[in-house]
Amino acid sequence: MSGPTALPDVGVTLATRDRFALLARALDAIWAQTYAGRLDVVVVIDGEVPDVLDLPDPVAPERQSLTVQVNQRTPGLCGARNTALDLVSADLLATCDDDDTWAPDRVRRQVAELEAHAEAVAVAGSIAIVHDGVRTVREAPLREVLLADLLADRIMELHPSAMLYRREALEKVEGWDETLPGGYAEDYDLLLRLARIGTLRLVPEVVADIEWNGGSYFFSRWRTIADALDELLRRTPEFAGVPRGRARIEGQIAFAHAALGERAEARRWMRRAWRDRRTEPRVLLTAAVLLRLTSAERLQAALHRRGRGI
Repeated sequence: MSGPTALPDVGVTLATRDRFALLARALDAIWAQTYAGRLDVVVVIDGEVPDVLDLPDPVAPERQSLTVQVNQRTPGLCGARNTALDLVSADLLATCDDDDTWAPDRVRRQVAELEAHAEAVAVAGSIAIVHDGVRTVREAPLREVLLADLLADRIMELHPSAMLYRREALEKVEGWDETLPGGYAEDYDLLLRLARIGTLRLVPEVVADIEWNGGSYFFSRWRTIADALDELLRRTPEFAGVPRGRARIEGQIAFAHAALGERAEARRWMRRAWRDRRTEPRVLLTAAVLLRLTSAERLQAALHRRGRGI
């Protein structure tokens, strides 16, 4: 930022692994941003680097730049994002998954929101879930999100492809936690830590299209999901005072164990979820899998068609 009235520079991190055609599409949407300030994009490759990397160049090189870097930290998404955080010097950092795309006004609207709310540490917005060609808009349920809100509900509109963070806040909570099992739930874990030091904001406009077509690294990786969510409960003591939020995660763990065929463990987590919240819907979903009325994958796919998840 060159002067008191200039727009702040924005760093952008894109982590990718073997999905370079999708990455090119995501970059096209970034270069098409209406934001008039600087956009410095760091692509971090978490894996093998292809001999030829054909990526679209910035359309406004006087204020847009592209750097490609190999992951220098723990293999996985957390290490890749922290690699970008080490490289980016901007005061604001936006994230995007390599298979998602931004709305043209995303950065402009979110920067304005953060400038209007000095107490906020990050901002997201409404999102659109795209599954099998069907686009389902999920409107932001709140404008301001506190820790209590995040404990009660994951608030999926705070999606990593929709987030713009203050760099200072990311550094204060030490970025993405590279010790989470498999790196799963790294975005939720980060949000909970950020919400301890400030508020989160949501703009009402759709800021990103999120692809749900079974291509996620975590799609149906049930062991990783169960272990990571168990760890998340242990490291977030605030869940002890929010039975509804605790039951949600316990129900997710129960469902993952049912998908793995671990019936006794699934029933144990079902009982915990049911004690915390008698109406927790994931208890019924887990029971359906245990009774072999349907499969975990079929249920997950049906929810994804409606723009929802387990």
